[in-house]
Amino acid sequence: MRIGMRLLLGYFLIVAVAAWFVLSIFVQEIKPGVRRATEGTLIDTATLLAALARDDLLSDSPANGRLAQAFSQLHDRPFRANISGINKVRNEYHVYMTDAQGKVVFDSANQAVGEDYSRWNDVWLTLRGQYGARSTPQNTADPESSVMYVAAPIVDGGRIIGVLSVGKPNAAMTPVIKRSERRMLWASAVLLGIALVIGFGMVWWINRSIARLARYADSVTEDRPVALPDLGSSELRKLAQALESMRLKLEGKNYIEQYVYALTHELKSPLAAIRGAAEILREGPPPNVVARFTDNILTQNARMQALVETLLRQARLENRQDITLTPVAVDALFTQLKEARSVQLAAKNITLTVVPSSLTVAADAALLEQALGNLLDNAIDFTLENGTIVLSAHSQENRVTIQVSDNGSGIPDFALPRIFERFYSLPRENGHKSSGLGLAFVSEVARLHRGDVTLCNRPEGGAEASFTLHRHFT
Repeated sequence: MRIGMRLLLGYFLIVAVAAWFVLSIFVQEIKPGVRRATEGTLIDTATLLAALARDDLLSDSPANGRLAQAFSQLHDRPFRANISGINKVRNEYHVYMTDAQGKVVFDSANQAVGEDYSRWNDVWLTLRGQYGARSTPQNTADPESSVMYVAAPIVDGGRIIGVLSVGKPNAAMTPVIKRSERRMLWASAVLLGIALVIGFGMVWWINRSIARLARYADSVTEDRPVALPDLGSSELRKLAQALESMRLKLEGKNYIEQYVYALTHELKSPLAAIRGAAEILREGPPPNVVARFTDNILTQNARMQALVETLLRQARLENRQDITLTPVAVDALFTQLKEARSVQLAAKNITLTVVPSSLTVAADAALLEQALGNLLDNAIDFTLENGTIVLSAHSQENRVTIQVSDNGSGIPDFALPRIFERFYSLPRENGHKSSGLGLAFVSEVARLHRGDVTLCNRPEGGAEASFTLHRHFT
């Protein structure tokens, strides 16, 4: 399982467990909370009605007193009320009154007058000066049919002469409880949804940072390193910096090993030639032989010096991580290249055709000129006398491509995959090889510009080099 999914699953489980725990407490507390609130209103009502019922109880006929008349009028006068979406159309209070012995002398439902209620908790406790309340089911088979009763004493002259009890069915509170539970469940679902969205956002952010770090590592593996990304997290930033440090150390080690190996390989031939010439000169040959072998020593020495200078220039270039871009006019660049190589072109009677272009690119002018100069030098070396070379540039949707085309001998198929390797070189027309660093230099310049360079054979003969700069660099 991916680390992002693990984080999302763990985060969501924590939120879900916390939400379930809190929700279960709230839902469990809704019903008793509503009933406690209702009990508070019942005791207030019972106390008020007990004060009003004192005169009725002291009279000879409490069943016809003011309290009885009020309830009779209440039953004949229906009402409608909308309480936050809950419709109320009738009075749900059940009120009864007993004398000092617990005998019912008034019942708002006209069902229990004359019955002995002295054993019910609300009456029993209230007659003894305590708080009296009870909850009794009307149907023993249905626990939801219970009615909550709260009683208050009817006092006259400091003594309890009766009890007034007010009851309310618990079923009347069911709509309120159900609505509260629905709202709580809906709120919990919204909470889980928001938590899931936040979790997805967090996982996307983490995965994005990890993916950028993975792309950076892949680019190093594929030998096309890019700039260290800004990951926006201190932990991931430390990991990226550790990878960058490891990359630089490994690249430095490999870099030295490759260059020592390549330099040793390239110096073997001129050193052997110099040693052979020195041994012959040691034997005291004729002056013409001395002159020939002395020229050979100087030639090989110049070759080694050029190789070392080229290596130093290549090393400096490969150690650069960024460049400063300035506007470079393509037409002016082509003119400089043509003028700088006029002698080589004239020596082989090669025609250099420059296709006019009004393009301007953003690049390091010196590096771009050297890179295109190397491509032009290769084209001159492999173009026969009286040949043709064309310099052109064109733009497409997101890139600008500069091309150097010739009608020379082209590139053998076996050399195409290795043409940009360091020290890999093909023999020229005169049989000599170059240092093999010219095209490697061009490849490094393309990397610094975040562009591309390709070299391929043309169908009509010759080769074509394409140096591409992407639009965000032009």
